[in-house]
Amino acid sequence: MTEKPPVPVEPSERSRPAERIPEVTGGEAEGRSRAAAGTRSGETVGAGHPPHLPLAAPSPLYAGAHTPDLWFADLRREPPSTVSTAVLWAALATGVLSMVLLNDGVGVNLFLVALPATLTAYFAARQTGRVRARPWTLAWGVGGLALLLIPALRAAQWPSLLAMAAALGLASLALHGSRTWTGVVLTPIGLVDSLFKGAAWGWRGVRTRAGKASGTMGSALRALAVTAVLLLVFGALFAGADAAFADLLSRLVPDASVGEGPWRLMMFALGLLGALAAAHSAAAPGRWDSFETGRGRARGRGEWALPLLVLCALFAVFNAIQLAVLFGGYQAVLDKTGQTYSEYARQGFWQLLTATLLTLLVIVLALRWAPRGGPGDRNLVRGVLGTLCALTLIVVASAVRRMDMYVDAYGLTRLRISVVAVELWLGLVILLIMAAGAWGARWLPRAVAASAAAGVLAFGLASPDGLIAEKNVRRYEKTHKFDLDYARGLSADAVPALDRLEEPMRSCVLDALAQELGPATAPWYEISWGEIRARRILEERPPAADPGPCHSSREGLEYRIESP
Repeated sequence: MTEKPPVPVEPSERSRPAERIPEVTGGEAEGRSRAAAGTRSGETVGAGHPPHLPLAAPSPLYAGAHTPDLWFADLRREPPSTVSTAVLWAALATGVLSMVLLNDGVGVNLFLVALPATLTAYFAARQTGRVRARPWTLAWGVGGLALLLIPALRAAQWPSLLAMAAALGLASLALHGSRTWTGVVLTPIGLVDSLFKGAAWGWRGVRTRAGKASGTMGSALRALAVTAVLLLVFGALFAGADAAFADLLSRLVPDASVGEGPWRLMMFALGLLGALAAAHSAAAPGRWDSFETGRGRARGRGEWALPLLVLCALFAVFNAIQLAVLFGGYQAVLDKTGQTYSEYARQGFWQLLTATLLTLLVIVLALRWAPRGGPGDRNLVRGVLGTLCALTLIVVASAVRRMDMYVDAYGLTRLRISVVAVELWLGLVILLIMAAGAWGARWLPRAVAASAAAGVLAFGLASPDGLIAEKNVRRYEKTHKFDLDYARGLSADAVPALDRLEEPMRSCVLDALAQELGPATAPWYEISWGEIRARRILEERPPAADPGPCHSSREGLEYRIESP
């Protein structure tokens, strides 16, 4: 049969594929015209693209070699030309709260500053029609705010810094809505890019409104000036009339001395610019999911499976030995190797942690070059990698057991509790990979990000300094060995556990912590619950003024913890 020549397509029909573009609403509607203009005959625009992100010019996946420049140029569409009044007021509130609350310390003030910043992003998203009740967006937003409560609960700085970094990552995910590996990794770049674009966007909105309503702006400024004068005059009179009111006023109102003026202005600028950046990202999210990495060349079954099967066999032999040692073979191994109990535990943990990380890298590379010929190849990939993941979980359990042995011998430290937490999280990631092999991997990038944020939140809520002190105090009660110098370096979160020590050790440790805390001069929004609880304990049972030989090295008073 002779094939019929192709029927020429009329110019009027070239725009018909645009009818298959997913429906967009509000500010996303302007992406419809750009998508239709770049659509060729017979193409479907938006296939596999997140429905909540604006469509743009065709990417290299759908068009020829001349389109990459357009694709990169349209990575982020322009926000609405006019900023809504709600966005500007919420951004101003964020700047004011940053100026007033952010000074020397962190506590609930970070959470209070984040609330108007969240409203700024919400108002900007609502202006463009992006507001929808998506479970992942709600999870990112609620999780980020929950992480900012860690500084209000814990006095230790290191879990608070980790929580703040994780909260920033969740905020970027909530604003951009990314769901692929590249999108999850690259979304924080969008916040940096929005710092400058958001400031210019907000300034244009302010100038527009100032030109349209100069009289209203003047009235508002006069009203604010009169209100400030009344509060200042009558507040000063009432403070001079009653000492209790003056004390309350000094705690509620921050110190705004002239010397702190530059710092306050800088905090105002950072809060305002940060809120505008969040609003700009919410109004014009970057399409970071558009960055797609190509899959590697598929390998044959034998070439792909042989190295992995040999690796699985090696894992199986190692795990068999670990199980034999776990069920009563420690002494035989120690007699044969000549190692002590603690040396055996310390030697193995770091190698097993490295093996877990390398196994994840092997799985990523194996998926890249996996055979893709049909159902048989898919079953082979699932079987081999599923076996490797299951064997790796035993390695994770062995590593955690090794560290537990080492802690029994030498005590718990911040480094040791941190690496154990990382090892447990890696085990959770392996479980997620196994679940993705059974039910699909579309949700895997966001699930891994959510598990990391949940781990940081759980780590902060568990109070690592408190756990370190609790573990070492229990160890002292059994072995009469304790490191005073290391305990002095912990935060106020450790005070409840250290309060159970017997004298003179209790006073030796708590006296140093009490001096570090100093008098309670910080305002309420810069004080954590851990610090409040520690002060109450120290006030009820103050340490002795002369506890005795705190630096003695005799047994039972001090025992040095070796570095891992």
